[in-house]
Amino acid sequence: MIPLQALAAGLGTGLSLIVVIGAQNALVLRQGVLRQQVPAIVAICAVSDALLIALGVGGVGTALTSWPVALEVVRWLGAAFLVGYGVLAARRVLRPGALVVGGAAPAAAVLTCLALTWLNPHVYLDTVLLLGTASTGWGDARWWFAAGAMTASALWFSSLGFGARRLSTAFARPATWRVLDAAVAVVVTATGISLALG
Repeated sequence: MIPLQALAAGLGTGLSLIVVIGAQNALVLRQGVLRQQVPAIVAICAVSDALLIALGVGGVGTALTSWPVALEVVRWLGAAFLVGYGVLAARRVLRPGALVVGGAAPAAAVLTCLALTWLNPHVYLDTVLLLGTASTGWGDARWWFAAGAMTASALWFSSLGFGARRLSTAFARPATWRVLDAAVAVVVTATGISLALG
């Protein structure tokens, strides 16, 4: 019974951490609405989360906390990237021509997804540190907990990316894109500034 309880706990904990508005989720939603590079974007997010969760459960989170220089470098890179991404979202709000439904080139979308995943300090906080720490309470069943958290990530990104096409009618209007981009600009820029301020 403990493996199933650990799996369920990992699933619930994983969903509680991942289902929030942020740059990565906004990109998955955007690409899903545009129906462009969705399998690649979903795979990058789910596989990256799985790897980071495995690292956290394997004890890397504890090692990272003892290396403050690495945490500072990731923090500053992440802050700069998030503020830059927020500025781009704000430009799309102010320039209606930038709202043409056509999306980014495949390589640009994939690179942006990789950057939003691997340069975002919150990803490390949630997957490596928080889920890694939470898994320790499950002892030998901690890998079941990890499997639950990985499943939550795969389910969420698949639902968001492939389910977003149902929103394509709403996003046929430029005003809807402006609202989404305005929300992304505010949230992502605020997150970047808060990271920079420490």
